[in-house]
Amino acid sequence: MAQDKNQYELTYVISGVVKQNQVDDIVRKITQFVKDNDGEVLEVDEWGNQRLAYEIDKKRSGYYVNMYFRAPGSLVPQLERQLKINDDVLRFLTLRMDAKMQRHYEKQKGKEKRQAHSGAEEDE
Repeated sequence: MAQDKNQYELTYVISGVVKQNQVDDIVRKITQFVKDNDGEVLEVDEWGNQRLAYEIDKKRSGYYVNMYFRAPGSLVPQLERQLKINDDVLRFLTLRMDAKMQRHYEKQKGKEKRQAHSGAEEDE
């Protein structure tokens, strides 16, 4: 029997001192980890380098990544373990999206699609 998949939002912060190619590698590995473990990645949104609200491990900035995915609940502890053992990941937060969060996410996606579509018509 297939395990039910929940929708999650994962936000993680990679150390700001890491080079861009290493950042890309970390993002790719985390995304691939979800896919390899029966997860479905819906979106990976890289916010880029941001100043941290407070110093973490003597670092003042971090590269923020937000990922939406569907996966069985059993994947989350495994994924969080991967994030914990990666010294370049300063912080992470995984949220299981409830119905209200999912509606908001879908609404945002619809709004972005409409904006992209209306922008395309103006170009013609």
